[in-house]
Amino acid sequence: MMETLKEDMRQVLEENILRYWLTQMVDDEHGGFYGRRDACDRLWPDAPKAAVLNARILWAFAAAYRVLGRDEYRLAALRAKNYILDHFIDCQEGGVYWMLDSEGRPLDTKKQTYAIGFTIYGLSELYRATGDEQALQEALRLYHDVERHAYDPVSGGYIEALTRQWEPISDMRLSEKDENGSRTMNTHLHILEPYTNLLRCLSGAGQGRTAIGTEEDARRLRASLRNLISIFTTRIQNPENGHLDLFFDDQWRGRRDIVSYGHDIEAAWLLTEALEVLGDEGLTRQTMPLVRRLALAAEEGLQPSGALLDERRKGEDGAAEDAMFVWWVQCECIIGLVDQWQHFGDAEALERAHRCWTFTREHLIDWEHGEWYWSAKADGTRNLEEDKAGPWKCPYHNTRLCLEVIERAQRERA
Repeated sequence: MMETLKEDMRQVLEENILRYWLTQMVDDEHGGFYGRRDACDRLWPDAPKAAVLNARILWAFAAAYRVLGRDEYRLAALRAKNYILDHFIDCQEGGVYWMLDSEGRPLDTKKQTYAIGFTIYGLSELYRATGDEQALQEALRLYHDVERHAYDPVSGGYIEALTRQWEPISDMRLSEKDENGSRTMNTHLHILEPYTNLLRCLSGAGQGRTAIGTEEDARRLRASLRNLISIFTTRIQNPENGHLDLFFDDQWRGRRDIVSYGHDIEAAWLLTEALEVLGDEGLTRQTMPLVRRLALAAEEGLQPSGALLDERRKGEDGAAEDAMFVWWVQCECIIGLVDQWQHFGDAEALERAHRCWTFTREHLIDWEHGEWYWSAKADGTRNLEEDKAGPWKCPYHNTRLCLEVIERAQRERA
């Protein structure tokens, strides 16, 4: 089953996802990549350019080059890196700008910890793929910016957002649908993810090269990862139901009326990955039962169609007759279920992953024009209101799904 999934996803990755971004999103006039293309494939050339979009483009093409070795992916990753270094990096204050205009000028200069995390993720992945020392040095600088300005040693967590000069800011939200919490699950998840990748680079694991960075950098990163894992298991994971809570204040007082199934399953496999990179057997034994509980809690959102619900709010019964199934949730669901099969021997989880992929193939992928729709109903009705490409629609979740399955299948065969 894994071999079939691997071949299927390699074809989708190369012919449907990456080709779309190479042929439809490269901005030859102003550099880098365009900021938006809508669900009907209309280009918006004057749309702003988001830090998250560009960092995720960098990660996607760097990771694709590392696994598949095609030079066009390396060149696309370098294009993304150079644009980020030339336009998004704040050379005076540190960190990255949240948003640029279409010509590359700062439009929103706030320091969103989430966006800095993704920039670290992309730059560190480019180092993994190519040995680009400039990329790793910049990733390390951004890591120190986050630790210096956004880390709160009193609460043990990371502040959601700050001004350009790293001062308090009134509106810290990632998007309009989020609560204005000073600590969020989502940002901590996407600091865990790049810190894991950065530590992987510093340890030089499997790269055959001497890593840049001091032993002190590696020591601090290990401490940061251990702290993040502790935050998830003692602060963010709800002890009553196993799910993740989403929004918190400075003292980690949180809301407990929203369940995000997609984040639950994504966090489960990212925590497993962090534990593997750390290599601390005692911490792994202590944490993996909580990871398993989190993954099983996420599966409460699985539907008869094979798809996973996005979220459930207090008072909802979870019925999904008219629910829209979001593209990124299905991606993380499939990876997470494969992970449960591999780490816990759950054969039924692998079968559920295959069913979720069948739903995704049938309802979310645009086979005619390329890329994936934002969401779809179980009856196949597609969401044409949300973008194909934009600040929150990037070649990240779906590229990572394909690459994770390819790499995991290769390891299984070996």
